Amino acid sequence: MNYTFDFSSVLAHKDLLLHGLWTTAKLSAFATVLGFAVGTLVACIRLSQHKAARFLATAYVEFIRNTPLLIQAYFLIFGLVSVGINLPILAGAVIALVINVSAYTAEIMRAGIESIHKGQLEAADCLGLNKAQTFFHVVLAPAMERVYPSLISQYVLLMLATSILSAVGTEELFGVSVRIQSLTFRNFEVFIVLGVMYLVLSFAVRFLFTLLGKFLFPRLRKLGTPL
Repeated sequence: MNYTFDFSSVLAHKDLLLHGLWTTAKLSAFATVLGFAVGTLVACIRLSQHKAARFLATAYVEFIRNTPLLIQAYFLIFGLVSVGINLPILAGAVIALVINVSAYTAEIMRAGIESIHKGQLEAADCLGLNKAQTFFHVVLAPAMERVYPSLISQYVLLMLATSILSAVGTEELFGVSVRIQSLTFRNFEVFIVLGVMYLVLSFAVRFLFTLLGKFLFPRLRKLGTPL
């Protein structure tokens, strides 16, 4: 193979790469926070006593988990335009990510909530805790602690999935890399740089979540349990 690598022309567009990196980070951060909130709510609805609400929550989870993220993004960003609803591309991208990841979060959190023994709820009632205190301190916090490694993996995958949204015009890391490729014609170099940046970003996201877990779950920190 007679090919000479030249990364200088790719790195000359470092400002564009940093812009894409920042957009990826913003999309991931907003989608993670909102997706966790929506997913936890859906998980609670799936475990409620209301059959109609349970059915709707289950249908939501199954529909989202069994359809591609790209189709969901196309529907939100381009499909709604046909009915007069115009969403900025970034807003549509965030909403698409939130809808997608919330379905997976709901299943993870449902497993965590179902792992809480009923005896703990009875103990909370005996201690005189109200429903809100019981939910946050006896149900939600321990449930999240038990499934936290799964949540970390899911949100790392979410960050990587932002690359799909370049297909709908989002200028995240993959999207700007395609632009750089068309400007430099250095395909190998562009995708090597892109792969390294995604790898570093994945480790950074996992590291930040690990630090957050040590702050949120002091019991695991004292036991030295890996997250």
